[in-house]
Amino acid sequence: MYQRHREPPKFPCIETELERISSLPGHILDQILSQLSIRDAVRTSALSRKWRYKWAKIPHLVFDNNCVPNPSQDQTLIKNKLVNIVDHVLLLHTGPIHKFKLSHRDLLGVSDIDRWILHLSRSSIKEFILEIWKGQRYKVPSSLFSFEHLIHLELFNCLLKPPLSFKGFRNLKSLDLQHITLTQQVFENLILSCPLLERLTLMNFDGFTHLNINAPNLQFFDIGGVYDDVNFENTFQLTLISIGLYVNVKNDRNVVHGNSSKLLRFFANLPHIRRLEEVIDIHPHPSLDAHLFFNTYLVMEMYLSIGNIPSRLPRPCIDLNYLSIRINFNDMEENSAALCLLRSSPNVQELEMLARPEEQTSMGTLSNFWEDDHWNSLFGQLLLVKIVGISGVKSELDFINFLLSNSPVLERMTVKPASNDGGWELLKELLRFRRASVRAEIIYLDP
Repeated sequence: MYQRHREPPKFPCIETELERISSLPGHILDQILSQLSIRDAVRTSALSRKWRYKWAKIPHLVFDNNCVPNPSQDQTLIKNKLVNIVDHVLLLHTGPIHKFKLSHRDLLGVSDIDRWILHLSRSSIKEFILEIWKGQRYKVPSSLFSFEHLIHLELFNCLLKPPLSFKGFRNLKSLDLQHITLTQQVFENLILSCPLLERLTLMNFDGFTHLNINAPNLQFFDIGGVYDDVNFENTFQLTLISIGLYVNVKNDRNVVHGNSSKLLRFFANLPHIRRLEEVIDIHPHPSLDAHLFFNTYLVMEMYLSIGNIPSRLPRPCIDLNYLSIRINFNDMEENSAALCLLRSSPNVQELEMLARPEEQTSMGTLSNFWEDDHWNSLFGQLLLVKIVGISGVKSELDFINFLLSNSPVLERMTVKPASNDGGWELLKELLRFRRASVRAEIIYLDP
């Protein structure tokens, strides 16, 4: 008797699907491969003959924790594996390299990096990122400074000493330097020799404490660390500044208040600034000396309050629409600096005030500063206000009352105290204040 065999179930043919992917345009395949870790990209060579060396042409090479993902292994073994992987990829790579990133949690400043940078200097690399997470500063070899086509450069835990023949990165638009050692002359020459620079990030430098920024096309500036002074020159395109300064309390509080004003110098070459914010990070990087940190605190307002404080800036910041600052409401100089900024920002739409209650308790109370008639005009554009970290002292309440009374288009004020102590009394005080805007609502957030 004829027995009919059961046909196997029909599944999509893996080979057919692979052929479909393989027939995609080259730039699409490059994009697919670029989404994979370099480890997985190399593994695609086992798919078929057509895929064997496709990974060798991807323009973006990223060597990070995904390359050697097992953190429990011996660090020497991990380092050797990482070195072998980078050597293997660079040896077999046949296409142009536009981006190279080396960032592994167990990476030390090994001499192998010198070889890789020398190899990359022969390519038209546009983006270079090197992050040394362990050990001493890695001295960047001179071959790095021959990257003529570089657009983005990012270095972490490195020592920079360019050769005398270095003429600058003429195409560089973005520079990110964190935990770097270099001299002031090297820094200033580096910035000057990058005429197209638009974005600059500087965090925790060694070697100098006075920053002079001369960058005609700079638009974004992010700074953090211990600096005595920050001066801008020829920075008329700068619109966004993010600041996290560790101010040396002992030195700056002993400064003789003469004619010099850091507030005036800071804003002298920032006519088009749109956003000024202060970064809050009370946890310093391990490389920051603990003794130094406890004699400093992160505050822009204290820095700007050094020297004579004018009633307003000579040239108003008419483009400034967002302002965020930390302030000790019981410090006369800091309140005066804040008032100067507010007077000089007629179009500010969003304001964030971050109180420092840990310092206010040790200074006594500042009375009647915000009750005085400081204004001959109103906050005509102010829409949103956020006040964080207050404890309910009189100077803080006076400031809140001052804002509510002089903000005719205010939509929302959010208040978040430092603790629950006296929260109900604080809420009653807030609801009692008169509001110039009939649409203004006060939102009270628990700590």
